[in-house]
Amino acid sequence: MQRILALLLCGLMLLPGCTTDEMKEEILEEEIELETEACNGMVILCHRTYDNVTFPETHNGHATHEDGIYYPASNHRTGLNAQWNAGIRAFMIDTHYATPNADSGDAVRLCHGSNSDVYSPCYYGQVNAVDWLSDLKQLMDSKPRDVVTLLIESHVSAEHVMYVLNQSNLSDWMFTHILGEEWPTLIELIEQDTRLVVFWEQGTAESYPQIHDFVVHGWTTNYGEDSTDNMNCEVHRGDGNQPVWHMNHWVSNSIGLADPTRSEQVNDYQLLLARAIECWEFHENRPTFIAVDWWEDGDVVAVAEQINLMESWSNEEISD
Repeated sequence: MQRILALLLCGLMLLPGCTTDEMKEEILEEEIELETEACNGMVILCHRTYDNVTFPETHNGHATHEDGIYYPASNHRTGLNAQWNAGIRAFMIDTHYATPNADSGDAVRLCHGSNSDVYSPCYYGQVNAVDWLSDLKQLMDSKPRDVVTLLIESHVSAEHVMYVLNQSNLSDWMFTHILGEEWPTLIELIEQDTRLVVFWEQGTAESYPQIHDFVVHGWTTNYGEDSTDNMNCEVHRGDGNQPVWHMNHWVSNSIGLADPTRSEQVNDYQLLLARAIECWEFHENRPTFIAVDWWEDGDVVAVAEQINLMESWSNEEISD
């Protein structure tokens, strides 16, 4: 504390050998040294801005065998609790109405399917949105120093997305990002009690600025390639000038479905880490999210942790 006060005095008095940048850097170092409780599992993340942290993410995190959604609509075997306990802190989910003619917040379900004349998107299984989000609320209660992200592919109105977030008591935690402003640090989000960041894919959510248009506030790489050889780091959707971005990392089979037969190879630690570093170097910005299918295979959580331990993409201290 004395060092911080001295640095502040130094800056205010403009003493020789003191610069504002040096002062800020030393104060930050001092704050990190004083931090004793982890943020998202690591003390070093507390004073990093949200866009300078890498979060492990599940693609269609609700579409699991454990949740009663089976192949060809499933993307994982185990559900929210297992994902959370492993360290996943970002979740892509899809919202639909339970039946084609439904139009109420109570009818919102998490499903994985396409609208067609033959089958409902919820044909292969559905999860009550309020129940799933309420479970997430309880898990977040158990980890009050963790920041969580939702990316919603929504086939319901913004009003009904807010309805299920309200009903699950998550809405009070939602952070609102102002485009063009710097993202806050994790500890700022935690201390301000705004540690849930929500994006969706459906454009501007009128009247709900806390539901961010993900292609305005961020961007993604391509997804569902037929081979890891065809994966690249190019901007696929969104504003590539934004610092928040999703590195999508899963492959599809010949008919476009999530491919569990190659998940161990696709999610291999070394392959996933190498691609994350490659994209970090390409964009000079570490991936904010690493999104996978069949998260149980490979170790996306360990890859995200390794990326977070690195100060730059060229860091040579990489663990095996």
